[in-house]
Amino acid sequence: MAKLLYSATASLDGYIAGPGGDMSWLTEHLVGENPTADHLLANVGAILAGNCTFGGDDPNRGTNSEGAFGGQYHGPVVVLTHRPPVEPASGVTFVGDLHSAVAQAKEAAGDRYVNVLGANVAKQCIQAGLLDEILMFFAPVLLGDGVRMFDHSGGTRVRLAPIPGEAAHWYRVIY
Repeated sequence: MAKLLYSATASLDGYIAGPGGDMSWLTEHLVGENPTADHLLANVGAILAGNCTFGGDDPNRGTNSEGAFGGQYHGPVVVLTHRPPVEPASGVTFVGDLHSAVAQAKEAAGDRYVNVLGANVAKQCIQAGLLDEILMFFAPVLLGDGVRMFDHSGGTRVRLAPIPGEAAHWYRVIY
């Protein structure tokens, strides 16, 4: 059965997007090979994204690398939103509640990962006890402001355990 994995690249101060969702800061950090990202991409069967992430900024906008995983991902996408478009994009399913979105993404992924994109959806999955793993990549930059990789007013503590045999910063979520 599919596992839910939240992956993102963050600044060293914990932001996955700059102010207003700006992703341009990431462009210079996406050069070169990344065996962990390649391993992840090979094992992703579906993407679950929030509407802000799905329709938001792309560090590769306007290039051949636009889209998830630098334009290399071609598969099912489930978008969690209360405001679906009138004419959805081909290959994209828009769902209005978390549990249905997760179920549809897991079914689409088969025995591969559902890659969760977007801090808000990841937070909802954690709060619902649905997220299985977290993989963070870190870029050598401090943004100072923006969208945090995990932000929950009141300071929710989430325990994580390193996954043996996987890259650094790849963790299992412990509930």
